[in-house]
Amino acid sequence: MNIVIITGGSRGLGASIAVHSARRGMGVILTYNSNREAAEKVVSTIEADGGKAVAMKLDVGDSAAFLAFRDAVGEALAKTWSSKTFDFLVNNAGYGLYNPIATVTEEEFDGLFRVHLKGPFFLTQALLPLMGVGGHIVNVTSATSRVATAGVAPYASFKGGLEVLTRYMAKEFGERRIRANSIAPGPIRTELGGGLSEEFEALLARQTALGRVGEPDDVGCMVASLLSDENRWINAQNIEVGGGYTI
Repeated sequence: MNIVIITGGSRGLGASIAVHSARRGMGVILTYNSNREAAEKVVSTIEADGGKAVAMKLDVGDSAAFLAFRDAVGEALAKTWSSKTFDFLVNNAGYGLYNPIATVTEEEFDGLFRVHLKGPFFLTQALLPLMGVGGHIVNVTSATSRVATAGVAPYASFKGGLEVLTRYMAKEFGERRIRANSIAPGPIRTELGGGLSEEFEALLARQTALGRVGEPDDVGCMVASLLSDENRWINAQNIEVGGGYTI
């Protein structure tokens, strides 16, 4: 059985990725920062379908906690799956902030940096010793790094940096046959940044070729598929999952 770690797996895209991965027969470790109840609900959904999942607390913005998290992952692997390694890592955790450049504070900038770029970098580094040969890393970026939307400059900049980092991961981890890809969701109906207003959602839908914004499951099923062996030759790519948002 392949085992996947999904950060930010308690809701939205992460929860959908977790459920769809489990439906494909993967064991799931999903992380949450503050909402343990939501994370446990995702675990219950997976278990009700006959899968195995574990929810673990992790603040992706606190890199000092990553080594302790790695130790906890090792214990969970041994206890739940009698395994010493996992196979896939999905760096998904994140949050939105809508402020124009003129009003972004240094504290806000640093918080987004820690979660969206520094966190994935050092969490991946910390977990590499537990990742099996032939694994796969998927980093969740964003279409906002390619389509400038006023008010999300720091968020989009760090997502763009994560896209570049993905290519370097693919290059440097290739000797262990570890793939690295990123996926860039277009507008998705989630709680990120407080969600989409009705007016803004209509605007985004008009800009998207398929005429609507996405749902979490539009992304969740795609990531679960990308992790599978049937996509084993896809590597070092950034794949937009947005219904034609940036055409």
